[in-house]
Amino acid sequence: MSDPMATGVAVASDDASRVAARLRELVEGHRLSPSQRRIARYLLDRPEQAVFLTSVDIAEAVGISQPSVTRFAFALGFTGFPEFRDHLRAALRDGQEPAAEPALNPLQAMVNSEIRNLELLRDSLADTRLAEVAAQLAASRPLPVVGLRVSAPLAHLFGYLAAKAHPDVRVIDTPGSTLEDRLSRAAQAGASWTLAFGLPRYPRELREGLIWARRAGLRVALVTDHSVGALAEHADVVLTAPVSSQFAFDSQAAPSVLCAALVHSMVYALPTEEQSSIEEFENSAAERRLFLPE
Repeated sequence: MSDPMATGVAVASDDASRVAARLRELVEGHRLSPSQRRIARYLLDRPEQAVFLTSVDIAEAVGISQPSVTRFAFALGFTGFPEFRDHLRAALRDGQEPAAEPALNPLQAMVNSEIRNLELLRDSLADTRLAEVAAQLAASRPLPVVGLRVSAPLAHLFGYLAAKAHPDVRVIDTPGSTLEDRLSRAAQAGASWTLAFGLPRYPRELREGLIWARRAGLRVALVTDHSVGALAEHADVVLTAPVSSQFAFDSQAAPSVLCAALVHSMVYALPTEEQSSIEEFENSAAERRLFLPE
């Protein structure tokens, strides 16, 4: 049998599946920049050629510099591009079976990474910590909710849903003095907690906001993707949900589910009369015909 690495063209489909599986394992374990994700996507789209390409080949094909390809290899834990390529080539020799679902296309494989993230989130919710944090947030009047840049949509989603039961939810998505002023006013109005969403890439302004919140006397509950880091050290409680970096931009399926679970737990921690406001809204919406019939 000829050496597939000597052909200079492509490897067999089974070997390509093993190369793709090994590359997915590498990429899923590391956070990559947008340009590095383009490199990974380029290689995943052509695993039958990946073991033959040089860093120059990849740089020209992707439209980036050759040093960027080297930094890609560094980001995956290798000393350089040759070691990275050798690691892929080893998949041709070890005869291991491709990873689960070898027939999945690239988009299906990316969705699979989100399914694994949801499974990790599910397992992390085995204790009562989320319910305890939710009860503290429910008791804070008002409840400031902070989310900047990419985290702003989650903050608004939480605020929109929570406001159907909580009497005073204040979403803050503007950094700087506006953030500081609104946190200070919330503390002066009686707030005891603030909820912050801090997902990658982490805004420097959010860290400053968390520091200010604690100076103002607020306790901080942080939803993020790692329990340690520059944001977590300024929070009293950290709730984590992994973020997928397989797509061109981060996918936040698990943080979105954590957001929904937190709203759910907070609503049921509210007094019964406040929970009833949800039913009142539904009755009002039906009378006004706000929504199309399902």
